[in-house]
Amino acid sequence: MENYNDLIHSISLAMGASWASGINLYATIFILGFSALNGAFVLPPELHVLSNPLVIGAAGFMYCVEFFADKVPGVDTGWDAIHTFIRIPAGALLAAGAMGDMGSAAQISAAILGGGLATMTHATKAGSRVLINTSPEPFTNWGASIAEDLTVFAGLWAALNHPVIFIVALIIFIVFMIWLLPKLWNGIKKVFGFLRRFFGAKTDDKTISIEAKQKE
Repeated sequence: MENYNDLIHSISLAMGASWASGINLYATIFILGFSALNGAFVLPPELHVLSNPLVIGAAGFMYCVEFFADKVPGVDTGWDAIHTFIRIPAGALLAAGAMGDMGSAAQISAAILGGGLATMTHATKAGSRVLINTSPEPFTNWGASIAEDLTVFAGLWAALNHPVIFIVALIIFIVFMIWLLPKLWNGIKKVFGFLRRFFGAKTDDKTISIEAKQKE
């Protein structure tokens, strides 16, 4: 029974860390490291480094940077684009580290699943922001950013304290993402299609104006 509970906790930590990394990597590292440093729970040996004050400080600083960058329409999309190459591999590494006590096969499996899960959550976040940024007012963007941060905090708390409930909720969330992502992609294509037509029309107008002046 004890081994079963350990396995459930390890799976919950692995999937919780990778899921949260796709939304806000720095908040994830800070929460896990700070909680472990204060004795709230024990990290697997492979993740002990997260409780190092230097790592916690760096994650906290970057979280503050992201907190403000994530609130500026347009800047948040650029930030998400850059972090495609950071959040996904970090999510895979955290998932693998969480399964360190379970053997190399479990670590590799966790890395594959964790990377995929981080990809899904990152794509959902980034895609949602592209559509939200079509709104002229900034308040929707701020609300979405704050809601994402609160979701990360609440999700990690559940993963660490109520692993079974978290795993069930995560499965439901994955089904929701599978349903939502194609719709987000269609919406993004419409946004970029409109931008291409808009700037294409502007370019055509300028070309016509220059040609008219040349004829005069």
